[in-house]
Amino acid sequence: MSEPLLTVKDLHVHYGGIHALRGISLEVPAAGQVVALIGANGAGKTTTLRAITRMLKPTSGTVAFQGSEITRLQSHEIVALGVAHAPEGRGIFLNLTVKENLDLGAFLRSDADGIAQDLERSFTLFPILKERFHQLSGTLSGGEQQMLAVARALMCRPKLLLLDEPSLGLAPQVVERIFQVLREVSAAGVALLLVEQNAHKALQIAHRGYVLETGEVVMQGTGKELLASPEVRKAYLGE
Repeated sequence: MSEPLLTVKDLHVHYGGIHALRGISLEVPAAGQVVALIGANGAGKTTTLRAITRMLKPTSGTVAFQGSEITRLQSHEIVALGVAHAPEGRGIFLNLTVKENLDLGAFLRSDADGIAQDLERSFTLFPILKERFHQLSGTLSGGEQQMLAVARALMCRPKLLLLDEPSLGLAPQVVERIFQVLREVSAAGVALLLVEQNAHKALQIAHRGYVLETGEVVMQGTGKELLASPEVRKAYLGE
């Protein structure tokens, strides 16, 4: 049996005296798989993504990508291996143009032809970015900024894309477009680890899901299993 694409084992994170993650373990099984993390605010979802990509330092535990441990690597080294992170709040550079933001997504690459192909792919996924190509990113709408954040992460041609609240604060039609793009990206072979407050949307596209509460995994299963769970439906789906 092949190694999972991503394996997180017994991950602990402290913020000062706060024990934010209490032994998180999860897997992203393979290319093209979508894994959703759901839970209330403060459950540890964002912290989990940040610990995986070394935006913060775990207290203990291990993270492995394609069978090799990456727990102690620096963030840029993890990106170079094929792990991209579109953080909560989008994290784009508002004083740079759309073009400059997308160029930064490909900063570690030197394959000019491949970069050009991926830029065109970004325009196919999000046509508005082509229209706004030379516009300052700070002048984009919230939905356009989120599209740019996803496109910029894809410009590094990741094998695994971590997304933190991609639909937060967006109009329903923009949310639909974002999730359609995530389906297309997954179908193209990119694995997704998705943190999303819209649990119903996330579990609809997820091959597997994990429910977090106060820094611990309290439930896991396929997306369909979690959607059908009475506990999940009551706590996270408003039923």
